[in-house]
Amino acid sequence: MRNKILSVLLSFCFAACSSIGPTMVPRDRVDYVDAIGTSWEQQTLLNIVKLRYGHAPVFLAITQVVTGYQFQSTVGAGLAASSFTAVSNTFGLTGTAMAQGQYTDRPTVIYSPLTGVDFLQKLMTPIPPSAILFVLQAGYNADVIMPIALDSINGLYNQSKRGMKHAADPRFDRLVQLVRDLQLAEAVQVRIERPKEGSETSLMTFPPSKNPQAMAESHAVRSLLGLSPTLEKFKVYYGGYSGRDDEIAMMTRSMLQIMLELAAAVRVPQADASEGRAAPGQVEERVSETQSVPAVNILSGSTAPSNASVAVQYDRQWFWIADTDFRSKAMFGTVMLLFSISDIGEKGNGPIVTVPANG
Repeated sequence: MRNKILSVLLSFCFAACSSIGPTMVPRDRVDYVDAIGTSWEQQTLLNIVKLRYGHAPVFLAITQVVTGYQFQSTVGAGLAASSFTAVSNTFGLTGTAMAQGQYTDRPTVIYSPLTGVDFLQKLMTPIPPSAILFVLQAGYNADVIMPIALDSINGLYNQSKRGMKHAADPRFDRLVQLVRDLQLAEAVQVRIERPKEGSETSLMTFPPSKNPQAMAESHAVRSLLGLSPTLEKFKVYYGGYSGRDDEIAMMTRSMLQIMLELAAAVRVPQADASEGRAAPGQVEERVSETQSVPAVNILSGSTAPSNASVAVQYDRQWFWIADTDFRSKAMFGTVMLLFSISDIGEKGNGPIVTVPANG
């Protein structure tokens, strides 16, 4: 009888211990993904705000997450004999049992700062044109990607709010809209050629279409970029415009340049801008009609926002992107995608989540 009681108790404890790992995977995986993603967005927004205030950005990548589970159990049992009756030949036993368990979760997060050569190469190196093309091919809108990621294309300049500020060439805006229309008509494609010898080549192609409007827009793109009207595919390079009619030259931005562009549009308090604490640019007051709509509308205030997609506090001031501003959220999400392409955010070989969950 006693052995049976102990066996039952021990089986319960071992069953509980062995089930910790599998039962925690669905919860932990979602929770860690959500926490890492949220902190990554907050870190990016904070660095954009810091650039507006003249401070250098600092990035900490989460390279490893180790979480260990420990289950400690205590088992006890007792037996007591009751009276023995010779007439009926009966013997009574009463038993008591006790089982206690303690569950402990000890996560360890390892951070790696982006410094030195890594900082220079990953934050200041222009995004490869091939990456921009693949993002377009994946279905991201040209009117989102191109204004954020390009400084110029075949001599057509995008607007810039950093350094030497200038408005966009009207032909650049027209080109962006045409490429977007061609995306919708599936009349523009991206190809990568990998010869046996030499480096791979990125191509943008404009295949024939039965859609007259798409064909007209395709010719309009060629005209704006100074391309041959008879060729269908064009090599894409990084650099300034060469004047050749068989290639497309893109001056892409680095992630630091993209962040500086967004920083100029942060709505800082008027006092901070007028007193020189923050660089000139957008302020909290209403944007004038002469000012262009920022790619990402970053608001500010003295109190924490009640409805924000992402928010950070900096120097006793709150900065955020409104959860109801879908355009800004989508643009900011695109910036996060470009961080991934540029290998600046959470690195491809991390974070590593190690979960030892033995009982």
